[in-house]
This record gives sequence, C-alpha cells and structure tokens, in this order.
Amino acid sequence: MLNLAANLSWLYTDLPFLDRFEAAARDGFAGVECLFPHEHDEAEVAARLRDTGLQLVLFNARPGDWAQGDRGLACLPGREADFRRSIDEALARAQRLMCPRVHVMAGLCVAPTLEERQHARALYLQQLGWAAEQAEQAGVTLMIEPINPRDMPGYLLQLQAEAHAVVQTIGSPALQVQMDLYHCQIVEGDVTMKLRQYLPTGRVGHLQIAAVPDRGEPGQGELSYVHVLEEVQRLGYGGWIGLEYRPRKIQPGGTSSGLTWLDTLPGSLQKPPGMSDSGSIDAL
Repeated sequence: MLNLAANLSWLYTDLPFLDRFEAAARDGFAGVECLFPHEHDEAEVAARLRDTGLQLVLFNARPGDWAQGDRGLACLPGREADFRRSIDEALARAQRLMCPRVHVMAGLCVAPTLEERQHARALYLQQLGWAAEQAEQAGVTLMIEPINPRDMPGYLLQLQAEAHAVVQTIGSPALQVQMDLYHCQIVEGDVTMKLRQYLPTGRVGHLQIAAVPDRGEPGQGELSYVHVLEEVQRLGYGGWIGLEYRPRKIQPGGTSSGLTWLDTLPGSLQKPPGMSDSGSIDAL
C-alpha cells in the first residue's frame, strides 16, 4: 500500500489553486502537499482541507523573494533575520493547518571561493540548528531536500550524503531528509542502493517521485517506478510519497487522465479502490 500525496502546486494546474483540493479528493487522494501556501488565503486553504477531508502533509517555508531569484534563505549571509522570521511564520502556519512537515530550502551558493562556500555551509548548519529547536517545541518536523543543479543551478544541497550528514550533525528529531527520487536520479543515480542505504536509518521523512528526465508521470522515463516502489515497500517505508510531477497532458482534466500510470503498478502495491483504514490511497 502506498501513501500517495498529490502536489497541488504541480498537479491540476488547469484549475485555480483552491479548487485543486476538491479535484484531488475526487481522484481518491487522502493527502496533499504544496509549495507555498502563504501565497493563498489561509482561511480558504483550511476550509478546503476541512471540506474535503484531506490532510496537508508538507509545504515549503517562505523561501525569500522567489521572483527576485531567492531559493531559500538558510545559507545566505545577511539574511539571518529573514530566515528566522520565515521559520516562525511557517511553524505557526503548520500548527494552524495541522501539517506535520515543513520543507526548508537551503538557498543558492554561487560563491567563487572555497572559503565562501564553507562559510555558507557553516551558516546553514547554524541556522538549521536554531530552526530545529523551534520545530521541536512546535511539534513539527523540518525537511531538507537535495535538489539537482540542472533545475536549480547553485543550490547549496545537492547530494543525499550531504543532507544526511547535516541531519546527523544537528542531531534533532525534528529534522529529516526529503528524498526526491527525481533529483536523486539526475545527480547520483543508483536509486535502489540509495533507498537501501538511507530508508532503514529513519532519517528519511518524506519521498517524492517524478519521471526522469521530463518530470512527467512516473509511468515513463528512465526510472522503473514499478521496481522502485516495490523496493520502497520492501524496505518498510510507511510515510507519504509526494507526486511532484508535471502532467504531460496540459488540457483540462489532464492530471486525472494521467493517473492511469498507477494501473501499471503490480497488485502488491494496490488494493481494491477506496481508502484504507489509515486514510491513505490504495488505488485510483
């Protein structure tokens, strides 16, 4: 059984954001995630969650000014106060929306010297350590995610080993790794062995999937998600798997019609249509 969460920033984009909750619920999802809920009226988001019975399982803390090129604040000198405000705001929003996880983006590091890069990493650790303390008190888990440099050039955190080293160094139960298999395949490959290495540690708190290289539905591309998801199940991972992909059909209803990729999964990953006792999706 898979706990699949629809990423509402990537799926159902033919609809206004607030209408995507109903569309996801209608397709059988029990959980959703999104990038930046602060861009929308929080009361309306809460109402959509309540009316559909969906659980918001993950969102991103404010990353700075996205339009001006910010991709997170944690490693940026001179932005320490902005970062801490973003964490305070995100944790309060997570509590109000009953969301257990918040992704904290690291930021871009295009420093020309090794010394400046080392300073950025030291600041990143310092800021995350503070943030993890706040998250523990709030009862929320912070996530850090390696992101590939093709999609986001200069992003500080690119390797799974780097992310796990950060989590181990900080040593907080409120800090885990968000393992996006699309990014992992692009940067490192060897996804099966990475799953076998890291899932048993308990440091992976959230998975995300998409086809490689086009980031479309996982039923196509160079990664066999039948194999990958069987491995995830075999390893005993019971957390959420975010569907952070770009539907190949861009016309109205394209997300829903594209969910036929789930029909390719073997019976061991599916059950009769409907929801399980835990409220996770069994089959679509």
